[in-house]
Amino acid sequence: MSGVTVADHVVTHPAVHDCGTTVGELRALFLDDHIHMALLLDGQRLVSAVEREDLEAGLADGVPAGPLGTLIGRTVTPGKHAAATLAWMRANGRRRLAVVSEGGTLLGLLCLKANGRGFCSDRDVASRRLARAA
Repeated sequence: MSGVTVADHVVTHPAVHDCGTTVGELRALFLDDHIHMALLLDGQRLVSAVEREDLEAGLADGVPAGPLGTLIGRTVTPGKHAAATLAWMRANGRRRLAVVSEGGTLLGLLCLKANGRGFCSDRDVASRRLARAA
């Protein structure tokens, strides 16, 4: 991965959600164990990255989920070195990072494969979506 950047591995069409998405809606989403992060947008700008662990058991389903997530430690810019980012993700137990521009526009999602040896591609994600639909 020498000289390769995050931009070379980004999943370009991740599932996204409106910034008004509720805790109940994300609880339902997270029933799929392939989903590790929900990306909440205001227009094209990423406003929150919510993970399953952010949804505390006592929260009402109707509560807005956005404030429960964070962007800290959950985003990366496309120009970052891919190998260094992979090493950081492994060391920090991260399976997903939202890829954002310097201005906060969502560009995609960096997805660590379950085996931890590399990143998922658009083709991998499309194949899984087809398999689930069948």
